[in-house]
Amino acid sequence: MLPVDPAKKIAFNRHISDGDLVIVYERHDIMKAVKVCENSALQNRFGVFKHSDWIGKPFGSKVFSNKGGFVYLLAPTPELWTLVLSHRTQILYIADISFVVMYLELVPGCLVLESGTGSGSLTTSLARAIAPTGHVYTFDFHEQRAASAREDFEKTGLNSLVTVGVRDIQGEGFPDDFSGRADSVFLDLPQPWLAIPSAGKMLKQDGILCSFSPCIEQVQRCCDTLRTSFTDIRTFEVLLRTYEVREVKIDGWQTDDSGSLGSLPCKRRQLSSEEGGNGRDIPSSSTVMARPSPETRGHTGYLTFARLRSLS
Repeated sequence: MLPVDPAKKIAFNRHISDGDLVIVYERHDIMKAVKVCENSALQNRFGVFKHSDWIGKPFGSKVFSNKGGFVYLLAPTPELWTLVLSHRTQILYIADISFVVMYLELVPGCLVLESGTGSGSLTTSLARAIAPTGHVYTFDFHEQRAASAREDFEKTGLNSLVTVGVRDIQGEGFPDDFSGRADSVFLDLPQPWLAIPSAGKMLKQDGILCSFSPCIEQVQRCCDTLRTSFTDIRTFEVLLRTYEVREVKIDGWQTDDSGSLGSLPCKRRQLSSEEGGNGRDIPSSSTVMARPSPETRGHTGYLTFARLRSLS
């Protein structure tokens, strides 16, 4: 087994230290990334939380404010970082990210090329998949965006696994230094077909390319270009439907013949004298109900995968 460079481990101490990045969790849709500083404090609707009280506690701890309110201190995993990072561009979310990592067949030691970097949502998951011996080289044409992404990777401890470059991949292609070395290439570009010839030169034999596009017209043109040197071309649209599961009070509501609750609002049903109720209200009870979330995210984009065709 190859020795592992300790500097390339994507890990964090299980106990919080001064200078660590933590995810402050209020509820599933309210989270915030905070850098721990011994002399600082976090103030929110629950009160004031002193950072000095956090130091030494294990990640996952429940901490209390001066008013008795509480939050949880979570480790900055790629999944949580995707939910709290600054949106410099439209980002990929967990459903698409997990699909990409699987179909690119990423394992520790892989070399991955990415363009463009954007907010770095996908890059963090790519880095964990190829750690501790692989590397992600990601490029963005926008210099300030690349600099901001570089700072984020330093915050999350990924700077030893990710190198950020400033380059117009659509116009210039990938650097020749990577020719024939990449296991996978990911493209998030408005005109991915312009970068496909360069991506083909970078990939190892049997290497895999993925292109993310929000519009089907982009997919069609991309696939036309892929056919010249790629095979096994497939396009997917990942749609995720989440459910809310909660306990609700029935309060003696009548049900219809199917056993489902009647439409709201409705009158409380009273027990008749024949039922031994003498007109009394049915006592309140509760049950657990599940329903689709009203804020379910719909279409994000299309994922097109292709495998480099063998020359033999």
